[in-house]
Amino acid sequence: MSIISISKEIKTKGNTDCHNITPEVAGAVKDSGLNSGIVTVFIPGSTAAVTTIEFEEGVVQDLSGALERLIPQGITYSHNERWQDGNGYSHVRAAFIGPSLTIPFLKGELQLGKWQQIVLIDFDNRGRNRRYLINIMGEK
Repeated sequence: MSIISISKEIKTKGNTDCHNITPEVAGAVKDSGLNSGIVTVFIPGSTAAVTTIEFEEGVVQDLSGALERLIPQGITYSHNERWQDGNGYSHVRAAFIGPSLTIPFLKGELQLGKWQQIVLIDFDNRGRNRRYLINIMGEK
């Protein structure tokens, strides 16, 4: 059993900015030389999340709209009242989606569905340089 940890960075715009990171994750798995196992993608921080979606403009807009209906920006958040930073909604959205995702791989290939991509979503109310971690565990 081998474990490989990789740190990557991505520049985001905030405000539910969605990025397809599938090529980076798939490349890391392929470059690992491992045949089968699991890969976990994790985003440190409390205002961004990782999930899967069909990375297509319409679906990305639908997800953003659904999150706005479920967890709207324009309501009162105790976090905002305490810290006055206006990003209470981003913390709740990130907690709702979650900070990590685990995907199996076989023969060095991610076992994603045909239309399924790995996305990193930055919910904060400003852009950031985000760091995310790719942890690969498997066998040759």
